[in-house]
Amino acid sequence: MLEWAAKDHCDYGDVLLAPDAEPQILPQLWQHILDDGGFDLAYLNRLLPDARFRTLLGPAAPGQGNILQPSHRSEVSYRVSGAGQRGAQWFESQSKKTRQNYRRGYKFMEEGGALRFRLMDAHEAREPVLERVAALKRLWLAKHGRVSDLFDEGSPALAALISVLAKLGLLRIFVLEREDEIIAISINFEQHGTMMAFVTTYDPAFERASPGMVLMMDYIQWSFDRGLTTIDFLCGGEDFKRRFATHSVILSSVVGGRNLRGRLAALADRARHAAQSWRPEKSAQQAELVAAE
Repeated sequence: MLEWAAKDHCDYGDVLLAPDAEPQILPQLWQHILDDGGFDLAYLNRLLPDARFRTLLGPAAPGQGNILQPSHRSEVSYRVSGAGQRGAQWFESQSKKTRQNYRRGYKFMEEGGALRFRLMDAHEAREPVLERVAALKRLWLAKHGRVSDLFDEGSPALAALISVLAKLGLLRIFVLEREDEIIAISINFEQHGTMMAFVTTYDPAFERASPGMVLMMDYIQWSFDRGLTTIDFLCGGEDFKRRFATHSVILSSVVGGRNLRGRLAALADRARHAAQSWRPEKSAQQAELVAAE
């Protein structure tokens, strides 16, 4: 199967092109990939509506370039829009219950000492914080029966990724601290007027206070106070994202068989999806008939 190289660690999939690349380079590159082979089925997902890769989905390219077709699989990306408003305005626009929960969480966490929200300085040592992030994420993953090698003990992947973001000047690490103890951390990056929330974690000992939610509301206010227009929660349909989002974006996917084996696999996948979609529809129709009788 042909997939995005960084599929396990990236929320959006697309091609990387030099700014001065000629428009025809993408179909040429795609044709080269098809000619080179080595795979049966292409499955490329998490495509934003403005993804460059979508240019391959228009009129069929010559040769085998027309193998890609829209897939039934999709994901959602939730965002918070705050153009023209300050952080306090956004906070006051939230429901009374949300504001109360935020203040209760702060009060609970402050029982053992002064609580502080802050953006880490660009010159601070990041290693202890990243180790804390990885350790807390491993606890969360184990609790929920999930795995991610990004947070494996001793893995260099997270530190390497964060180092690149820092060198580009995009990195924003927000923390909630009580005295010298880190309670919650959000590793974000900022680009084109948007704050993107990449990795958020918290100490489960403070779960009752919803530290992740408190930290998120703090960095949303911080972002709007500095003129950013959007908070992008990236990929995932978690409830907390939906609760705060003002809009969402559908991330689509494409699939294509390069040879007979791949085409049969794609056909089987479509048939299975059609059957699964048909069963609930049939059950609903039967329920309507019973109700009518």
